Amino acid sequence: MTSTFPNVSISTERLVLRPLDEDDVAALAAMMNDEQVAAWTSVPQPFTEDGARTWITEYAPAERTEGRGLDFAVTEFLTQRLVGVIQLGKTNWRVRSTELSYIIAPWARGEGYASEAALVTARWLFSDQKFERIELRTAADNTASQQVAQKIGCISEGVLRNACIARSRAEDGTWTDVRTDFIVWSLLPEDLEGVGGRLPDGFTSFGDWN
Repeated sequence: MTSTFPNVSISTERLVLRPLDEDDVAALAAMMNDEQVAAWTSVPQPFTEDGARTWITEYAPAERTEGRGLDFAVTEFLTQRLVGVIQLGKTNWRVRSTELSYIIAPWARGEGYASEAALVTARWLFSDQKFERIELRTAADNTASQQVAQKIGCISEGVLRNACIARSRAEDGTWTDVRTDFIVWSLLPEDLEGVGGRLPDGFTSFGDWN
């Protein structure tokens, strides 16, 4: 049984999801230094270009080859501009489940890219990879992320109390950790029924991306 994700790209009419490469270093670093990303993720702050390069050349390849997950660069089809990242992690190959998360760059918000990228990834996981469950976790106050989960058909399963550490700006400009709850969402293949009318339909998958 397969225990690693293939090295692929996935495309919609507007987006191409592909492996991160070293040309993404500057844009990835700029994206990760955004205030909203800092507040709702565990990404180190400030996030340097060296950190971005390590993510691209070491962390992401290791996650894939060792079977833990997969990182996609989310890019615009027409401009090839990096507009986000989709991550799969904590993958259980026996259960055929994985955890999905998304980050959209500040210069690309408001375009529906998070839901489009998450949905095409889910469809690929269910159809090509034969997965049976996708899990998402959103911080209790991160309403934007919760709206994406709802838009793609996720079902809220409950709350993990005090399980999340978010960050807020202190008066001196430094970041302070704030403990909060996680909302747990799940997506099963049958949950995608009816979602196609609200979001772009279909995808194209290209294997052995170079």
